[in-house]
Amino acid sequence: MHMDTSHWSTHGDDAVLAREPRLARRRGEIRTDEQVLEHYLIERELADRLRYAARADRRRLYSELYDELFRRVPHHPMLKGVSPAQRHREVDLQLRFLKRFLTPTTVFMEIGAGDCALAIRAASIVKRAYAIDVSEHITRDVVPSGNFELILSDGCSIPVAKGSVDVAYSNQLMEHLHPDDAKEQLRNIHSSLAPGGIYLCITPNRLYGPGDISARFDEFATGFHLLEYTAREPIAALESVFDALPYSLRKPVADTAPMRALLGLRIAAIKPRAD
Repeated sequence: MHMDTSHWSTHGDDAVLAREPRLARRRGEIRTDEQVLEHYLIERELADRLRYAARADRRRLYSELYDELFRRVPHHPMLKGVSPAQRHREVDLQLRFLKRFLTPTTVFMEIGAGDCALAIRAASIVKRAYAIDVSEHITRDVVPSGNFELILSDGCSIPVAKGSVDVAYSNQLMEHLHPDDAKEQLRNIHSSLAPGGIYLCITPNRLYGPGDISARFDEFATGFHLLEYTAREPIAALESVFDALPYSLRKPVADTAPMRALLGLRIAAIKPRAD
């Protein structure tokens, strides 16, 4: 994955205070334009604090800033949620992908579990399920039970026993990490995997981004998607074509269901077994 941070915003960008939405309302968005703008300004402020923080400070800031976001933006979509039926369908879609890797003897771990709906469902078909997240606020209604365990992290650590996980999974997580922290988290995930264990990582491609709240205001992610990635192989040629297009042409073409399916990054990494 290519890590390009040249588009990161700078401090003191007073122009954001007068921002108007650049794109039309997102499908399914029920909030007013004023609420969306409020969300954008708050998330951008908090994201910049994280983006430019020292490494040692980021260990506490992931939890603090996400909890602060949910407190200051009570209309945040993750708090309002979707209908139970829609959420069930979303989890079903992920489980259909995951079930090929899961067995009754599997120890499963989801990083960036949010409401933990997926990990809780997975617990019914695996030996043990861990849900890792940074936010106490978003997980406050989760009740651990049976073979399911919720664990709060500092954003980089993976607080499970080394070599204990068979399948690790994250969906829309990697882009939320500072690139230096992403590397550290990957090392910790590797340490958590049993020999032969697999890490499945799904992250949006920058070409159809931004994928955070800044999508309606900016050409590159300036919210809590600290870095959206592109895949240089095996579709480097296709990406180079899109990169050459002006944003006004690239976004409408790349942000379509067929192109999102092609460009979306699904990465599987397997820990070698010992000889």
